[in-house]
Amino acid sequence: MDMIAEILTGFVAQMQKPTLAFLIGGMAFAAFGSKLEIPEPVYKFIVFLLLMKVGLGAGISVREANLIDLAVPAVAAALVGIAIVLLGGQTLARLRGVTQMDAMATAGLFGAVSASTLAAGMAMLDEEGIAYEGFIGALYPFMDIAALVTAIVLARLSAERKAAVQMAGQPGGVAALAVGGGYGNGKAQMVRGILVDTFRSAAISALMLGLALGILARPDSVYENFYDILFRGLLSILMLIMGMEAWSRLSELRRVAHAYVAYGLLAPLAHGALGFAAGLIVHQMTEFSGGGVVLLAVMAASSSDISGPPTLRGALPEANPSSYVGTSTGLGTPVAILSIPLWIALADMFIGV
Repeated sequence: MDMIAEILTGFVAQMQKPTLAFLIGGMAFAAFGSKLEIPEPVYKFIVFLLLMKVGLGAGISVREANLIDLAVPAVAAALVGIAIVLLGGQTLARLRGVTQMDAMATAGLFGAVSASTLAAGMAMLDEEGIAYEGFIGALYPFMDIAALVTAIVLARLSAERKAAVQMAGQPGGVAALAVGGGYGNGKAQMVRGILVDTFRSAAISALMLGLALGILARPDSVYENFYDILFRGLLSILMLIMGMEAWSRLSELRRVAHAYVAYGLLAPLAHGALGFAAGLIVHQMTEFSGGGVVLLAVMAASSSDISGPPTLRGALPEANPSSYVGTSTGLGTPVAILSIPLWIALADMFIGV
């Protein structure tokens, strides 16, 4: 009972912090029919600055970090992203009304990372005075790309197998499959295309640009005097926008199976627990901090709100955007952000932060 009381107390305290307060405020504005709008160019500019800040900070830290210390959590992040897609895709595909394509797209979005949720987690740890590795932002692309590539490749392979079965049932279909060549090359080209598109996406491009500049250049003064100073203010605006969008997206779930509602509410907690467990393993293997464990759980609990949707929409046009985007933005993201105090409390309990 004492443990539950401590978690609830910490949860209530965190909800009063600016990060969550602006998210809830945005949802309240939308719920009451407010006409408040943030122009799309402003939103994109804020996201760009936040990603640049995360990338620059990660790059500066990577420049000074031990590559061995970075390699272990990076591998863990990629494996967690892949595991989320494999587990989520199989779970959703077994539920009534969910196609294999929609299941993989949804799992891919939930396996990828929300930059805003990661930024929110960093802000909360900073407010609590909890230390974490500066290279944490560099883990973002490992989990994000691993999840998106896995989901898209598996969805495409499933579609190809279904098409092959249908072809085999037609006259001459088996013979055509037997003599058809280049299947392996086709899969390799598909994977290369997915990787190129992912790295060219706006979110990953901004993050990788900041990461490269942080490693190769000396942007410390610009980082400290511009990006770091603006970070909290921009994040509060982003949380307000996401709160309003989260409320508006809830209506999209009425057109899809109820399975997505359950997944949107429960998956962030299950995925966060998976990331937290991976973080504890990394903590035992290396000197990975308690704050790092928390942020690995936060990344796992989050679902991509920037790079994922356009990547999946382009690579899997057959998938229903209202299912994976609505589930992610309408339910997954708020649950992931609201669960951050849980991971902080668990880290304090298991490690002491």
